[in-house]
Amino acid sequence: MTEKKTSKRKPPISECIPDEAIEHAKAARAEMRKGFESIFPPEFVAHHRAAHREMLLAARELLNHAIERIETQEGK
Repeated sequence: MTEKKTSKRKPPISECIPDEAIEHAKAARAEMRKGFESIFPPEFVAHHRAAHREMLLAARELLNHAIERIETQEGK
């Protein structure tokens, strides 16, 4: 007789965290952002956002390139 393995899947993290904790974290993030924006000059904040956007665009290009390589290899 073989025993079946039963997988005990954990619920998604969003189901484990109370809604109040999520709301608190969102509010804390918003307040922290306001704090940073009040400390740093507006030019720095604008530059930081632009740099963050460029990093995300670079990541997108990297993923697009990887997807193209996979699709090319599948076509062979």
